[in-house]
Amino acid sequence: QVQLVESGGGLVQPGGSLRLSCRASGSIFSIYAMGWYRQAPGKQRELAAAFTSGPTTNYADSVKGRFTISSDNTKNTVYLQMNSLKPEDTAVYYCNADIDTVLVGGRVRQGYWGQGTQVTVSS
Repeated sequence: QVQLVESGGGLVQPGGSLRLSCRASGSIFSIYAMGWYRQAPGKQRELAAAFTSGPTTNYADSVKGRFTISSDNTKNTVYLQMNSLKPEDTAVYYCNADIDTVLVGGRVRQGYWGQGTQVTVSS
Protein backbone atom coordinates (compact mmCIF):
# COMPACT_ATOMS: atom_id res chain seq x y z
CA GLN A 1 0.00 0.00 0.00
CA VAL A 2 2.82 2.37 0.94
CA GLN A 3 6.42 2.04 -0.10
CA LEU A 4 9.51 3.87 1.08
CA VAL A 5 12.24 4.00 -1.53
CA GLU A 6 15.68 5.06 -0.36
CA SER A 7 18.70 6.16 -2.31
CA GLY A 8 22.00 7.93 -1.83
CA GLY A 9 24.04 5.50 0.21
CA GLY A 10 27.50 4.44 -0.75
CA LEU A 11 31.17 4.59 0.07
CA VAL A 12 32.68 7.92 1.04
CA GLN A 13 35.97 9.04 2.53
CA PRO A 14 36.14 10.55 6.01
CA GLY A 15 35.18 14.20 5.86
CA GLY A 16 33.05 13.65 2.80
CA SER A 17 29.35 14.12 2.27
CA LEU A 18 26.36 12.12 1.19
CA ARG A 19 22.70 12.93 0.78
CA LEU A 20 20.14 10.25 1.43
CA SER A 21 16.67 10.43 -0.03
CA CYS A 22 13.52 8.61 0.97
CA ARG A 23 10.39 8.89 -1.11
CA ALA A 24 7.05 7.65 0.13
CA SER A 25 4.57 6.49 -2.45
CA GLY A 26 1.22 4.78 -2.50
CA SER A 27 -2.21 5.55 -1.16
CA ILE A 28 -1.10 8.21 1.30
CA PHE A 29 -3.57 10.37 3.12
CA SER A 30 -1.19 12.10 5.47
CA ILE A 31 2.40 11.81 6.65
CA TYR A 32 2.81 12.61 10.32
CA ALA A 33 6.53 12.09 10.60
CA MET A 34 9.55 10.75 8.79
CA GLY A 35 12.95 9.94 10.15
CA TRP A 36 16.24 8.24 9.62
CA TYR A 37 17.50 5.45 11.81
CA ARG A 38 20.84 3.77 11.57
CA GLN A 39 22.29 0.51 12.75
CA ALA A 40 25.99 -0.16 12.91
CA PRO A 41 27.44 -3.66 13.21
CA GLY A 42 27.06 -4.96 16.74
CA LYS A 43 24.96 -2.01 17.84
CA GLN A 44 21.29 -1.32 18.34
CA ARG A 45 19.33 0.69 15.85
CA GLU A 46 19.23 4.34 16.82
CA LEU A 47 17.44 7.43 15.67
CA ALA A 48 19.75 9.69 13.70
CA ALA A 49 17.32 12.42 12.69
CA ALA A 50 13.59 12.92 12.48
CA PHE A 51 11.28 15.40 10.83
CA THR A 52 7.71 15.98 11.91
CA SER A 53 4.91 18.26 10.86
CA GLY A 54 5.14 21.73 12.26
CA PRO A 55 7.93 21.42 11.29
CA THR A 56 10.03 19.94 14.06
CA THR A 57 13.40 18.29 13.80
CA ASN A 58 15.31 16.08 16.17
CA TYR A 59 18.89 14.91 15.96
CA ALA A 60 21.03 12.46 17.81
CA ASP A 61 23.80 14.19 19.72
CA SER A 62 26.37 12.33 17.67
CA VAL A 63 25.22 13.92 14.41
CA LYS A 64 24.27 17.44 15.50
CA GLY A 65 26.03 20.06 13.46
CA ARG A 66 26.89 17.58 10.72
CA PHE A 67 23.57 16.13 9.55
CA THR A 68 20.56 18.04 8.31
CA ILE A 69 17.15 16.56 7.69
CA SER A 70 14.79 18.26 5.26
CA SER A 71 11.73 17.43 3.23
CA ASP A 72 9.89 18.21 0.05
CA ASN A 73 6.28 17.74 0.98
CA THR A 74 5.07 18.01 -2.60
CA LYS A 75 7.11 14.91 -3.40
CA ASN A 76 6.58 13.06 -0.11
CA THR A 77 10.34 12.92 0.18
CA VAL A 78 12.68 13.36 3.10
CA TYR A 79 16.40 13.98 2.78
CA LEU A 80 19.33 13.52 5.08
CA GLN A 81 22.31 15.66 4.21
CA MET A 82 25.36 14.18 5.89
CA ASN A 83 28.50 16.28 6.04
CA SER A 84 31.86 15.79 7.72
CA LEU A 85 31.29 12.07 7.77
CA LYS A 86 33.25 9.95 10.20
CA PRO A 87 34.04 6.23 10.16
CA GLU A 88 31.71 5.81 13.13
CA ASP A 89 28.85 6.96 10.91
CA THR A 90 29.18 3.70 9.01
CA ALA A 91 25.85 1.92 9.28
CA VAL A 92 22.79 0.81 7.45
CA TYR A 93 20.45 3.77 7.35
CA TYR A 94 16.72 3.10 7.41
CA CYS A 95 13.96 5.50 6.53
CA ASN A 96 10.91 5.35 8.76
CA ALA A 97 7.55 7.02 8.27
CA ASP A 98 4.36 7.38 10.26
CA ILE A 99 1.60 7.50 7.68
CA ASP A 100 -2.14 7.50 7.31
CA THR A 101 -2.82 5.29 4.33
CA VAL A 102 -6.07 5.17 2.42
CA LEU A 103 -8.01 1.94 2.49
CA VAL A 104 -11.38 1.05 1.07
CA GLY A 105 -13.87 2.43 3.55
CA GLY A 106 -11.40 4.47 5.56
CA ARG A 107 -7.78 4.96 6.49
CA VAL A 108 -5.31 3.45 8.88
CA ARG A 109 -2.25 4.88 10.59
CA GLN A 110 0.80 2.71 10.31
CA GLY A 111 4.55 2.84 10.51
CA TYR A 112 6.64 1.90 7.51
CA TRP A 113 10.29 1.11 6.99
CA GLY A 114 12.51 1.46 3.99
CA GLN A 115 14.77 -1.35 2.91
CA GLY A 116 17.87 0.34 4.27
CA THR A 117 20.83 1.82 2.48
CA GLN A 118 24.45 1.16 3.35
CA VAL A 119 26.66 4.09 4.24
CA THR A 120 30.34 3.27 4.57
CA VAL A 121 32.86 5.89 5.63
CA SER A 122 36.36 4.65 5.04
CA SER A 123 39.64 5.73 3.54
